[in-house]
Amino acid sequence: MKKLLEEKSSIPEEGSTSLVPLDPLSAYLAEIKKYKPLSMEEERDIAIRYRETGDVEAAYVLVTSNLQNVVNIAMTFRREFQNLLDLIQEGNIGLMQAVKKFDPFKGIRLPAYASWWIKAYILKYILDNWRLVKVGTTNMRRKLLYNLQREKQRLEEAGFYPTTKLLADKFGTSEADIVDVEMSIGASDISLEAPIGEGGRAYTVADTMPSGEDLIEDSSSMNQIRKLVKAQVDNIKKKLNDREIDILEKRIMADTPATLQEIGDKFGITREAVRQIEKKLLKQVRNLIQKEVPDAVDWESR
Repeated sequence: MKKLLEEKSSIPEEGSTSLVPLDPLSAYLAEIKKYKPLSMEEERDIAIRYRETGDVEAAYVLVTSNLQNVVNIAMTFRREFQNLLDLIQEGNIGLMQAVKKFDPFKGIRLPAYASWWIKAYILKYILDNWRLVKVGTTNMRRKLLYNLQREKQRLEEAGFYPTTKLLADKFGTSEADIVDVEMSIGASDISLEAPIGEGGRAYTVADTMPSGEDLIEDSSSMNQIRKLVKAQVDNIKKKLNDREIDILEKRIMADTPATLQEIGDKFGITREAVRQIEKKLLKQVRNLIQKEVPDAVDWESR
């Protein structure tokens, strides 16, 4: 994998006998185009072979067939860290870890499972190398980086203005942490036609996007993951009282969570009491889900 990233190759232009030099990023993108995504059946057969025999060639196929997925994910973090090749290399390390731990018998596609590992490695790398937040490489900062924008959207949809104080209360951190991370991730979207690479053979962001078929398969995989999550939550409910079930459904699982005050008023308890129950339930949910979907980043960092 490192060899691919460090290789400085040349590719002839169509209809030309001359060689056109490519910058390292364009050369890498051109190189990985020869590795095609696997079908569901191919992926399952190869993953089972690797899991049962440790076949290195099988692992190689699983990794190379997902290299484009790493590029797609790394591209979404480009504004946070300008050296895209570094992000791709870290994402590739995450991909290899995912292949090692992937269980083809869980009913989840490798691209969906690997995306958690890829994002985790890229985010850790960004945080470790971000001078503005160098001192903040903590679990809280990672939690904010994963969830801050999503929580702001939830609050706005619920009719609340996402002030720094409200967000700080939600995540149990300081307003200064909220401001720091918010400033760091406040970049605008990248145009699909924005060029990447240099020279006459530069690629655009659109060139790296998956096909509609790939997106459908990934959506199917995420639905399978949601089913696993729901099954684990249903198991938890069997051991909870009515108040805990209400908090689980209206705070943790809801798309638009109820406020601490609303639930507290309903059961005649304080906001802090609701928060403590929610914290305990989150731990139970996370532990159970991780048994079925190991290293699920979204749940671990929530």
